[in-house]
Amino acid sequence: MRCPFCTFGESKVVDTRPNDENNSIRRRRECLSCKKRFTSYEVIERIPLLVIKKDGTRQTFDRNKLLNSILRACDKRTISLQDQENIVTEIETSIHNDMKREISAEQLGKMVMMRLKDRDQVAYVRFASVYRQFTDLSDFADELKRLRSE
Repeated sequence: MRCPFCTFGESKVVDTRPNDENNSIRRRRECLSCKKRFTSYEVIERIPLLVIKKDGTRQTFDRNKLLNSILRACDKRTISLQDQENIVTEIETSIHNDMKREISAEQLGKMVMMRLKDRDQVAYVRFASVYRQFTDLSDFADELKRLRSE
C-alpha cells in the first residue's frame, strides 16, 4: 500500500477493525518512511452476475427485482418477510458459490420455485403461474395435480 503523503511503497498495519456490518475491513496504517498514518478499506470483490432473459438479452442481476417477485407471490400468506429475504440470499449465495457469471432466467425461476414449494404451496403456485405463463385454468389444474402427486 502506497503512502498517500510521500508515496513510499511500504507501510505497517497499526489497527484492523470490521466495518459496515462485517462487509469490509478498516485498516489503520503507518508509513515506514514518513511515519504518517492513513486509513485503508478492504472489501470483498463480487463478480457481477448477469441474467440471460428468454429473448437472449442479458441484464445485471437485481436482488430487489427477485425479492419483489417473491413478495407478490407471498402476498397475504403466512411466510415472513425475513424468510422471503432468506430465499433471495440463499439463491444469490448459491449462484456466487458456483462461480457462475451468468444464469438463465429459467434457472433462476426454478430455484425460486424449489424454495417456495418447501415453504408455502400457494405462493409456489402463484409464482409458477407467472413464471410459466399460465394462460388458463387447465394450466393451474395441471400444476396442482403435479404438486399433489409429489
